[in-house]
Amino acid sequence: MVDDLNDENWLLYAAKAYQKLNAVQSEFEGDLMRIQFIKRLITKYMDTGDLKDRLILNHIIIFYNVFGVEPATRLLFLKMTEKEMIVLKPFLIFLSYLPQIVNGVKGQNLNTDDIPLDKVAVKCLRELK
Repeated sequence: MVDDLNDENWLLYAAKAYQKLNAVQSEFEGDLMRIQFIKRLITKYMDTGDLKDRLILNHIIIFYNVFGVEPATRLLFLKMTEKEMIVLKPFLIFLSYLPQIVNGVKGQNLNTDDIPLDKVAVKCLRELK
């Protein structure tokens, strides 16, 4: 579909990956906003220490349901900072969505083994099982 996902082509990539048939543009935009919701929840956690683990999980699950596993992963990693990826990674592991390599994001393949795990997120998710 797109070999190198970047800030210039991500919207077209998301539109091609979108799996809701007969959706109107507002639904598509609403589903894309989940990236911002996830980012906001992670940022709030990093600022306050209050991790809304179930809310983050819900947004991630819905996002993956409408975009598919590989496109959703690439889109999330494109839009997340390195610090946000540390918090996001345990959630993707918990849901079995995290590949070892995220291909073609900003001109590189990301090895997810190189991203550390947020200890608080890991603890919260272990308690959910």
